Amino acid sequence: MGIRHPSGKGVKRRVEPEIRSHWVLKFSNRHADTSVVMNNEVSTATAIQTEEVTVREGEILTVMEVARFLRVPKSTVYKLARVGDLPASKIGKHWRFLRRDIHEWMHGRSRQAS
Repeated sequence: MGIRHPSGKGVKRRVEPEIRSHWVLKFSNRHADTSVVMNNEVSTATAIQTEEVTVREGEILTVMEVARFLRVPKSTVYKLARVGDLPASKIGKHWRFLRRDIHEWMHGRSRQAS
């Protein structure tokens, strides 16, 4: 079976039959214990988060990162580090800060203000 071109010339094109597909959903009769699956996923996620927090606490920050974290100018971070108010270490010409120390410093300041 073919279709003629509107110009009347003998161009023929094969017409494909319409294809219909049907999806068949199959459900098993077995019941999964979702509480076990969910608990395993939660404990795995918690372990990963705990590990990430431990790694982040030991992270070494630069002056720029501390300034961004505290939302203050870099000059303020330099001044606080120089006078010993902000826990820091100087390595050569560069100041470095432990994330954990900065968190503790902030929490200590907020407790003093209360």
